[in-house]
Amino acid sequence: MDKKILDFFTGLRRNLSGGNLNLGNIVGKASSKLQSKSQTFTFQALPANLNELRALPEAALTDPFATAALSLLALTRWQDSKAESIEMLNFLKGPESCSPAELQHISDRFMDGTFYKVRSYFEGAVPSNNYTPATPYRVKVSSTPYSFENEGWATLYLHSGGADSPRPVKLRKKPSTGQWFLVEIQYLSDVRPPVALDKWA
Repeated sequence: MDKKILDFFTGLRRNLSGGNLNLGNIVGKASSKLQSKSQTFTFQALPANLNELRALPEAALTDPFATAALSLLALTRWQDSKAESIEMLNFLKGPESCSPAELQHISDRFMDGTFYKVRSYFEGAVPSNNYTPATPYRVKVSSTPYSFENEGWATLYLHSGGADSPRPVKLRKKPSTGQWFLVEIQYLSDVRPPVALDKWA
């Protein structure tokens, strides 16, 4: 048996027999690493271009929750200016730009004119008010106990007023800068239709 492994079990047996091993502390430390967390970000206005996005304090990108929230802000421009939306998304992508496949995926999600999907992630936006956000704009981003399971990677969740469960967005950390960049947007699947488009409303 490897000496390090043997030493580990020898020490464990010694601590157990001597009553020095506090299992409560061990469980407590383990559970503290498996906590869910949520942050709500408030924006007075939605950025119309990259310069306005970069002027936001969240654009330092040192907080993965902030990067996730900014991905939503970038998408709010897709309907009126796809080019400016892509420019903001590329900034959030960091070392890599959006691939043609990623851009096509986003376009496909909006194929039926369902831009209300993006608005649905702002606080106060629900089907009954046609996804009209409250102002100032607020975005809730949350984690699960497994969001940071792989070092340097994160899967966080945005909350839609038209869905029963939060939707994911993937991010990756660049160690040399400490910044968290966007990897994949996975929260553009269908939500409940706004009342104006719901024939059963």
